Amino acid sequence: MNKPAAEPRVDAALAREHGLTEEEYGRILKIMGRTPNLTELGIFSVMWSEHCSYKSSRRWLKTLPTKAPWVIQGPGENAGVVDIGDGQAAVFKIESHNHPSFIEPYQGAATGVGGILRDVFTMGARPIANLNALRFGSPDHPLTRHLVSGVVSGVGGYGNCMGIPTVAGECEFHPSYNGNILVNAMTVGLARADRIFYARSSGPGNPVVYVGSKTGRDGIHGATMASAEFDDASDAKRPTVQVGDPFTEKLLLEACLELMATDAIVAIQDMGAAGLTSSSVEMASRGGLGVELDMDKVPRRETGMTPYEIMLSESQERMLIVLKPGREDVARAIFEKWELDFAVIGSVTETGKLILKDGGRIVAEIPVQPLVDQAPLYDRPWTPTPARPELAAKDVPAHAPGKALVTLMGSPNLASKAWIWHQYDHLVMGNTVIRPGGDAAVVRLAPDSKKGLAVKTDCTPRYCVADPKRGGAQAVAECWRNLTATGAKPLAVTDNMNFGNPERPEIMGQFVGCIEGMVEACKALDFPVVSGNVSLYNETNGKGILPTPVIGAIGLFTDVDKAATIALKDDGETIILVGETTGWLGCSVYLSVLCNREDGAPPPVDLAAERRNGDFVRGEILGSRVTACHDLSDGGLLVALAEMALAGKRGATVKAPDGAVLHGWLFGEDQARYLATSKSPDAVLAAAKAAGVPARAIGRTGGASLTVEGQEPISLETLRQAHEGWLPAYMARG
Repeated sequence: MNKPAAEPRVDAALAREHGLTEEEYGRILKIMGRTPNLTELGIFSVMWSEHCSYKSSRRWLKTLPTKAPWVIQGPGENAGVVDIGDGQAAVFKIESHNHPSFIEPYQGAATGVGGILRDVFTMGARPIANLNALRFGSPDHPLTRHLVSGVVSGVGGYGNCMGIPTVAGECEFHPSYNGNILVNAMTVGLARADRIFYARSSGPGNPVVYVGSKTGRDGIHGATMASAEFDDASDAKRPTVQVGDPFTEKLLLEACLELMATDAIVAIQDMGAAGLTSSSVEMASRGGLGVELDMDKVPRRETGMTPYEIMLSESQERMLIVLKPGREDVARAIFEKWELDFAVIGSVTETGKLILKDGGRIVAEIPVQPLVDQAPLYDRPWTPTPARPELAAKDVPAHAPGKALVTLMGSPNLASKAWIWHQYDHLVMGNTVIRPGGDAAVVRLAPDSKKGLAVKTDCTPRYCVADPKRGGAQAVAECWRNLTATGAKPLAVTDNMNFGNPERPEIMGQFVGCIEGMVEACKALDFPVVSGNVSLYNETNGKGILPTPVIGAIGLFTDVDKAATIALKDDGETIILVGETTGWLGCSVYLSVLCNREDGAPPPVDLAAERRNGDFVRGEILGSRVTACHDLSDGGLLVALAEMALAGKRGATVKAPDGAVLHGWLFGEDQARYLATSKSPDAVLAAAKAAGVPARAIGRTGGASLTVEGQEPISLETLRQAHEGWLPAYMARG
């Protein structure tokens, strides 16, 4: 009979291998009053990892505005919850799965979707929409096509099998992501406002129940891996990537919601990063209690697993539940009906400790509150990003508008991403009102309801690297604009903060700057942050990604029939430009694609103008005076008009104001702007004047081309081929 291998000696060197510094290891020794064993060290290492403890970011995250009368639950739980009236609540969150998706793109992306779905339905919500935000390296990098293919397949495969529509997202390419792609997944769910479930244990003696899939060795130290830079040996980390099974997750979803309809649950927590460790510790700590678990009772799919492996495994499709006493049989019957594992593996205690037993003996004993409350909290040194000089439009080379537009519309970041979202089932459940491809998706809450949610993710990393504070504010403002352009009332934000190594002061400065900008924007727009995720150490061999604070957000419709789309509707309508245009080309797509430059300061963000202009546009949409609407962002006015024309299959003619620098007016990326079409332009313009909103008529819809007066017409068919052709052709190269 084989004896189990002897455990390695625990010391500062082994702690370093677990991602712990010498000071952190010293803190563990003080908490324990002795040298921890291997299992205890592993538990500390994952709970104190950047991914789980937010030790570099907590100080700054606390400055975000998180409260509003409609916020039911802000940051600190599995997902955020907002009241949407009629006894209903929207539950939503965004999470990263960046490192795993680079190593194993299909499973990394798939399990990222699975994890965020569990975060939402563990709160008692039925998921109604998935979104994502993807960043890949340069298209000519040898790995990019492989990564795009695997990630898109993983996102679609998991969401499609779950029967939940993937309705919105974004995808961009930049060389900074060559060695570290970003895969951020977001889920929105619907719950009863009076039936929200929390991960807060209570009742000493209450049974602790494990449900879902069996535990394997996949994902061990996934949280630790997500808290470290990549290097040339990153492929060796492939075993830390979890393997997902969406069919099991679908069963788990239905079983959990069925159990939630009873009175059996005290607390519930999904097993995500750090698996059984984080789920048990977080529930115990929030309740101010202890928990005792028996490793022998944990369902396993592999033999010979040690307590260390069981506690650190990140196998997917698992939940931990605290039940009311005597409700075990009710819960067991539900999970067995859905053919899922169900095991009572422990109980809530008054000891204040995490106690693990294996073979009847104690193999780990850790005080819970110090494990959580004494986790490191760093105020890392940071340096502000130096301001860049502004660029005047007249100092940027001019290109013929027609040729410039065709080039831009066929460039990687502005090209249609339909190739991606056609692989997602965005219509399943039958409630998708506005599909992917517009400013925001709109989902009806039920087939017989007029209520709906607008949902969107957004970020402009090139602004954030140039001026983090301005970029952070712009990311929030643009997401708010995206929702507003459909007519929805923006409600709340979830954020995914993707940055490089926070131990470098210039990277920490990017993080701080982006947070400061987000704080200002969220306050000015009444747009609280209710959930989120931080992903740091997105670097390879010391080269960091562009700072990418992805904003996910939701907005509310009382009547989705009034939702606006970007498509031009009829010939002969007036095109109205809302907002001030100076022709800002610094940090623009025009500058990058046509001039091969990424210099200059990004456009200013006037938050008062954002609020004023957006509130006006939303009122005109809901008043049915606007027939189509699109916010202006990447590529400026002419790109936005081209997207509207292609969506509506009809052309338009516009005229630049006298004295305008033409390429600045056409392609500048000034903020707080919208294009709207109307059959009653005089009424819209009069209302704008009364509201103090800059607005002017700039052209008419109609024809088969886009025409800038005084320039050659641009065929819609030529634009369509450029816009829709790039990504399919790129992916077809094999």
